[in-house]
Amino acid sequence: MTGIILTQDNGFILGPIAKILGYLMEGIFTVLDLIGIPNIGLSIILFTIVIYLLLMPLTIKQQKFSKLSAKMNPELQAIQAKYKNKKDNDSMMAMNEETQAVYAKYGVSPSGSCIQLLIQMPILFALYRVIYAIPAYVGKVGDTFRVLADKIISVDNGAFLQNSGNESIAKIFSMYGKNMTEGNLQNGIVDVLNKLTSADMNIVAEHYNLSSLQYNGEYILNQFGANGDVITKGLIEKYNNFLGINIGNSPSFMVSEAWNSANGIQWLMIIAALAIPVLSALTQWINVKLMPQAETSQNDQQNSMAQSMKTMNMMMPIMSAFFCFTLPVGMGVYWIAGSVVRSIQQIVINKHIDKIDIDELIKKNVEKRNKKLAKAGIDPNTVNRNASLNTRNINSSKPSMSSKAQVKPMSQSEREEALKKSTEYYNQNAKPGSIAAKANMVKQYNEKNNK
Repeated sequence: MTGIILTQDNGFILGPIAKILGYLMEGIFTVLDLIGIPNIGLSIILFTIVIYLLLMPLTIKQQKFSKLSAKMNPELQAIQAKYKNKKDNDSMMAMNEETQAVYAKYGVSPSGSCIQLLIQMPILFALYRVIYAIPAYVGKVGDTFRVLADKIISVDNGAFLQNSGNESIAKIFSMYGKNMTEGNLQNGIVDVLNKLTSADMNIVAEHYNLSSLQYNGEYILNQFGANGDVITKGLIEKYNNFLGINIGNSPSFMVSEAWNSANGIQWLMIIAALAIPVLSALTQWINVKLMPQAETSQNDQQNSMAQSMKTMNMMMPIMSAFFCFTLPVGMGVYWIAGSVVRSIQQIVINKHIDKIDIDELIKKNVEKRNKKLAKAGIDPNTVNRNASLNTRNINSSKPSMSSKAQVKPMSQSEREEALKKSTEYYNQNAKPGSIAAKANMVKQYNEKNNK
């Protein structure tokens, strides 16, 4: 994991998105600061709510597509069954054409669901990036850490952070000290300081005499009394304190600290620390249960993929609990907030989707698609007619009883005329009743039914 840094992301895709999201996070923190609640944990929750609300239209579109897919699947499965074990080029092309015809019939694109995911994923990755590097994107928090960084630079250019002899600090430096080793001392030191546990920060503060430093007239670090009690909470503690928990610490650290406390085991702190990964797993599990579940298909490959997805969905809560136990509480707050927001969204979306008239939705989709085709100079009527013919052929390999009942009986004269025409048709270029005529009949019958 070496090489991870907390300075702003400079990636070609994530960098600009993270910068925009960073402005939003800074705006939220600034508003909270103005009303006297400069709290990173609360900022993360509000930030997560805003982002998921903005993404809600894409989520609705994605689930509308899922509902349409459930209606299309029988026709798509019929096409797959029709061309099963046929690997020749003509069969593959025919299957593709008929599949496209089904999508045309419902007015959707095969990539309809993927587009929403492709839009959402970079945003969600960038959101994670911002939350993981708050000092890089929230100016006031970053400036607070930079006061400490400047003092450290003035003493030894951060040499103690690199060679402290403390196992925990050394591990943090190996993971987040890249900028320091590459010469960007201030950012590199902020990267390291932001990931130190409260106990490690006390060690660094004592070595560099940081406890007296202030920012905007307030102490940056906690002020302790003679007996070790906190007299005044520093700015960093105020920023990170969420419901009595320092979100800069990981639950694993909190459990260890509470278990080895000089005043005896602190059970309340252990319960609070374990509540983070437990809540993360629970909310993730509820979120998975609320999501639309894939229906059983006749296609073995699709069933296998659906089963793999189901297994992954059940593993995600467990993985979430593990990561939340080892990462800073701030990440756990983000995951819990995100799962709760998604669950509430899912309940609302499910009710909305259930009320949708699927036939009306198909009609609207077809109208939109027809407009796009017309703009491209393609006659929508021709495409739609072909789509209807193809899908009708799929569903009518054998005539149903109802369709037979609707066939008008032919009169004697009509039957004789039809027989005469068919005889002339099959006896073309051959003597009536000859072997050539019979062969011609078979050939033309095959050609007709293979079209």
